[in-house]
Order: sequence, then C-alpha cells, then structure tokens
Amino acid sequence: MSRMIVPHTTPTPTPTRTVRKAVVPAAGLGTRFLPATKATPKEMLPVVDKPAIQYVVEEAAAAGLDDVLMVTGRHKRAIEDHFDNAYELEQALAAKGDSVRLDAVRDPARLANIHHIRQGEPLGLGHAVLCARRHVGDEPFAVLLGDDLIDPRETLLSTMLDVRDRYAGSVIALMEVPREQIHLYGCAAVEPTGDEGVVRVTGLVEKPSPENAPSAYAVIGRYVLDPAVFDTLERTEPGRGGEIQLTDALQELATGGTVHGVVFDGLRYDTGDKADYLRTVVRLACDRPDLGPEFVGWLKEFVAGLEGGGAADSERLAA
Repeated sequence: MSRMIVPHTTPTPTPTRTVRKAVVPAAGLGTRFLPATKATPKEMLPVVDKPAIQYVVEEAAAAGLDDVLMVTGRHKRAIEDHFDNAYELEQALAAKGDSVRLDAVRDPARLANIHHIRQGEPLGLGHAVLCARRHVGDEPFAVLLGDDLIDPRETLLSTMLDVRDRYAGSVIALMEVPREQIHLYGCAAVEPTGDEGVVRVTGLVEKPSPENAPSAYAVIGRYVLDPAVFDTLERTEPGRGGEIQLTDALQELATGGTVHGVVFDGLRYDTGDKADYLRTVVRLACDRPDLGPEFVGWLKEFVAGLEGGGAADSERLAA
C-alpha cells in the first residue's frame, strides 16, 4: 500500500493551543446523485454498511478530535438522527440479544460530542467554515470534507495536526494529480521546507486550467486552520461560482507565509463522483474480513464473464 510522506524534523515555533474541534461541512445539495439525493442527504449514502459521513467522523475521532460540528442545510435531518441515540431501535435489539447490531447502532453517537448548525444559504465552502466561528472560537480547528474519504489505515489528519504543532498557522492536505485533472481542484504553489513531505504554500488558485496551474499539487478535503482564517473569510468577496471560496482566504494567508501543506500519497476515495463512489464501495467491501473473501471470489467470476464477452454468462453470474 502506498504510504504518506511523514515529516522527520521538528522546526519551531510550537503553538500554545491543542486542536480538539473538527468542522464537517454537509450542506451541499448532492445534485450529481439525483434522484437518490432528492430526499436523502448525499452524506448519508451508504458505503458498504455505513453512511459516508460516519467514516469522516470516525477519522476525526481517531485523530483525537472529540468535538465535531456539522454544518448542514435544509433536508439534512437524517444526519442529525444518525448521530443521535435511537432508543426504540436499541431496546428492540437489546431484547433480541443482538449485541453486534446494537453496538453498530450506538457507535455513531459515541464517536464524539457532535453539534449541528445550519448554513442558511448555499454560499460556498468558505461561508460554511465561517458559520462555525461562534462554535470554534479563538482556537485552531480541523475541517473535513465528506466527499473525500481517507482510508482508515492512513494517518493523514494526525500528521497534519503534528505539522500544525511544529509550524503553527494553517495546514492543508495536498496530493499530486495528473496535470489534465488539476482543473477539478484548488491548486497550490509550493516551495520546500527542508522537512520531507511538508511544503510551504506560497499561493493558491481555485480550479486553474492545466496551462495556468502553478503545480500539480491539488488541495484535497482536509484542513487544519488557524482561527485567523475567520477574519480573512469575513472580508473575502464571492469568487468562482459566486461563492465564498476557502481557497481565496487561504491564498491571502499564504502570502504571509503561514500556510503549509502535507503531501499525501496514500489511499483516498472520492465519493462525490458516481464512478469513484462505486469503486470506493467495491474497494472497502473487498477489504472487509466478513465480506471480502466471498465478495472477491464472486467479483473475479463476474469480471471473467465480462472479459469473455458472454452477455448471457454475465447475467447469470450477476443473478
């Protein structure tokens, strides 16, 4: 398995605060998954047997963040319900002695202290982060986007928190992508720090054309932000798409030398795209000890049938 480049040195200064809060923006309309998301939040679409957003909260909890704020919108009540206790269901499972499913039902509410706030208008990621200002206060905090799932075996967020401790300021996650795909992401201009796997971010551009991109480093959905970002977002004008872009605020902070990036080359799953969502489900199902052996065997037979060109065989295998 490819691994993340982990920093080795310990520069100064060290900030006085410890990051303990995470913000999870979850107010998007999920239009790419219509009609499935007409009444179901896209964050609640199942990845094997858990909603996508639960993987994100589990990642935050594994990194020691015990306070999670969900920034939601209209028709997102299912997210609140999922991370709440379901007493009737729990009682029914307990009465049956079904301890396995009982634990699975209780786990979401036990992951962290989870709070919810609504983003009144869909004004962009920067605005969603700004909505968290009162809850976060004058503390550094993490932001985790629900479309990006990081494999549970990776330690990206913990490494970013370590980099924040070493360098202060804000830290963003970067991944090298093919140049022809850079227009799909925010893109970072970087310079080395002397610390392997850590770069200083000197500039950011939201979804540049390949010929205008300052690098092949794409910003992926993990951030550890200094509270100074809130004042910057307050004065950030709407940018691309008429939305307040977090990238624009970070660009201003980067000019002051206070933004660093962690270069990640581990396992990341994009559940915001239909094809990648399907690949994510298959990959994670194959990794499950309770599902993987049987599922992988079936998958091999199914693919062999497709490669053999036999439509009838493929239909029989799929039955």
